[in-house]
Amino acid sequence: MIDTIKWTGHSVRIIDQTQLPNKLIYLDCRKVETLWGAIKTLKVRGAPALGIAAAYGVVLGIRDYQGTDTAAFVRRVCELCDYIGGSRPTAVNLFNALAQMRGLVLYNPDKTVAILKAVLEAEANAIYEEDRAVCRAMGQYGAGLIHSRDTVMTICNAGALATADYGTALGVMYAAKAAGKKFKVYSLETRPLLQGARLTAWELQKNKIDVTLICDNMAATVMRDKGVDIIFTGADRIASNGDTANKIGTYMLAVLAKYHKVPFYVVAPKTTFDLKIKSGKDIPIEERSAEEVTSFGFRRTAPEGIKVFNPSFDVTPHELISGIITEYGIIQKPFAASIKRVLAQQV
Repeated sequence: MIDTIKWTGHSVRIIDQTQLPNKLIYLDCRKVETLWGAIKTLKVRGAPALGIAAAYGVVLGIRDYQGTDTAAFVRRVCELCDYIGGSRPTAVNLFNALAQMRGLVLYNPDKTVAILKAVLEAEANAIYEEDRAVCRAMGQYGAGLIHSRDTVMTICNAGALATADYGTALGVMYAAKAAGKKFKVYSLETRPLLQGARLTAWELQKNKIDVTLICDNMAATVMRDKGVDIIFTGADRIASNGDTANKIGTYMLAVLAKYHKVPFYVVAPKTTFDLKIKSGKDIPIEERSAEEVTSFGFRRTAPEGIKVFNPSFDVTPHELISGIITEYGIIQKPFAASIKRVLAQQV
């Protein structure tokens, strides 16, 4: 697997995903402001990767801290967490990682600054390593749902570029391939940023998985005429009742899957669940700039002054989801009870 994000000891090294598939460029973020900008502009993206980036962002922000007053250091860490948390509003992994980092200093006020700096770096590394293990576990649980000669569909990018290892939705496919299964994949291009075309198609092709790229509005025709067997998507936040926020177009795909009787699975780790919210109505949905819709590269594709609605995510109601694949197994309906039971056992 490619290294999407890595702590070098001096910088947070990321793949600039805005340059793919034409160029594979690594960026070394040596200042927390640079990393914040990379998160905001989707140079690094994907819910698990954003959690890792947030944790390493804190480490980056305190790397050159010179003071010895613990209380002042704790305030600095909290300020960093607030700052990094302002980069993207929807992916809860980012906030969960920041809560872990903040909690370490708040609950250890008796430690020296040097010790706290070492503990924070160790925690960020642990978040990274945990994601690697979680990706493999989710992949193994989900791979059993894919059979040889199946046709699979996915939207956006939930692969190695979105995590520290296999990925979530694509991780299932990588695990199925490793098990010797032969299948083909339809990747939706995913408007408006074409993350399915630029990233998922690139990843799957690079890993020698049979992939065909389609426009988002072809999904219904492909389901009807090509015999899609199963759909896997990632997630950016899952409410306690199973409602799931993911890249815009996922809700549409779930509605089409219901009509065509195609199983629709969400693949996400524990850190993507937000048990503090009851339903998808409570999930904040990021809206992005109009230029992402009105232009293609440097070429304008819509009239000047046109009104644009450009949410990055939508919410798929839990009723449309067949199951949620986690590192602990596949969570089945009724989701509200099952999510609470499964995750409570892992505290």
